[in-house]
Amino acid sequence: INLYLPSPFCTNQLSPSLSQTIMEISWEQSVTYSINTIYLLFSAYLVFVMQLGFAMLCAGSVRAKNAMNIMLTNVVDAVVGFFALKDIPNSTYDYSYFLFQWAFAIAVAGITSGSIAERTQFSAYLAFSFFLSGFVYPIVVHWVWSSSGWLSPSSSNLLFGSGAIDFAGSGVVHLVGGVAGLWGSLIEGPRVGRFDAFGKPVPMRGHNATLVVLGTFLLWFGWFGFNPGSFDKILVAYPNTTDQGNWTAVGRTAVTTTLAGSTAGIVTLFGRRILVGHWDALDVCNGVLGGFVAITSGCSVVEPWAAIVCGFFAAWVLIGLNSLALKLNFDDPLEATQLHGGCGAWGLIFTGLFAKEEFVIQAYNSGMSSVGRPYGLIMGGGWGLIGAQVSELLVIVGWVSVTMGPLFYTLHKLRVLRIPVEEEIAGLDISSHGGYAYVAHPEENHPRLYADYMRLQDNNRV
Repeated sequence: INLYLPSPFCTNQLSPSLSQTIMEISWEQSVTYSINTIYLLFSAYLVFVMQLGFAMLCAGSVRAKNAMNIMLTNVVDAVVGFFALKDIPNSTYDYSYFLFQWAFAIAVAGITSGSIAERTQFSAYLAFSFFLSGFVYPIVVHWVWSSSGWLSPSSSNLLFGSGAIDFAGSGVVHLVGGVAGLWGSLIEGPRVGRFDAFGKPVPMRGHNATLVVLGTFLLWFGWFGFNPGSFDKILVAYPNTTDQGNWTAVGRTAVTTTLAGSTAGIVTLFGRRILVGHWDALDVCNGVLGGFVAITSGCSVVEPWAAIVCGFFAAWVLIGLNSLALKLNFDDPLEATQLHGGCGAWGLIFTGLFAKEEFVIQAYNSGMSSVGRPYGLIMGGGWGLIGAQVSELLVIVGWVSVTMGPLFYTLHKLRVLRIPVEEEIAGLDISSHGGYAYVAHPEENHPRLYADYMRLQDNNRV
């Protein structure tokens, strides 16, 4: 309701009943804004908890001698991603929305750090983390999530009449991080000892399965802010209904997220049992996360049964890419490239196949019944949406490749990317961070204090 007032302070010129109506409207709007802001902030807090999940998952997935290094990189992700407050707040973008987007941005560099763990100089990590989260990632965000982005489903000029649906970031977040990690790992090469002289893989399991499982559950918890929270507002009623709004879509999105992750975990459990002959908790954890990554694109626009399909194929994408990586002597300690890159790419294609028209309209047009939009190809929605999804996939791979690839190559040529072999063998904790994360880890025979390490280095020089 738009009402004209003679001046901001002239409500006394109106009739008492009209003044009361204005006050009631203002009060209702204030309550709506407050609830939506609380919802967005709570979602941002949940997404930020994912950083703790990444830290635990990464720490448990590397060897004990590199635990402090990988945890420090996760802290750095958070602190370098918080410096872009120009013209904030404004009429469309307030502090709470900025915090939500910041929590997303810091996840991208964390994905990449897993791919190049246990062998990267910390100074190089600072350089690529700042460049990735401060330049490469924001460009993709603008393309897909800004109302003026050329891939955006909210644009006034929709690509193929549809725009790309990447609701919470299978492509924007996970594929970006995965492709960056791919180039970093390729240019650095595998860890010392990861493959023998004949090119056969040598197991290098993480040192703490407890941390991996804890990190997985923390990420699962945070994903309920990542996916349902991407609605931004919860108090949005859909026209021509009495009981439906964003609050119903939020609940469905949480269910599709859970179903995809759970299905992928089950498939991975039995799939790996058939392939390797035992039940592997760490593989199941990665399988669950692969399902979450895949459903992140279409979580708000697919039926629960389709989420099960998504999780089923995400598990096999991950298993297949892991097998291919070993054959190609590709070393990614956390399987980040395969998990976030591969499952993120599958998530974009999945959305183009299974998105439901009703849910697409709810997510992007607030449920307006007079609007028609392209939807999933398998659901009868034509080629518009799948074409936009493939376009997003190809553009992200190309953009990240032409930006992060040269950066990693330059760092490599300057000899500031990878640590020396002797420091890698000793461990990054002792060689770069002054000591180990733990008091002792008897399974590995290395100097326990930084002074001991330096004495050994001096002796080797002599």
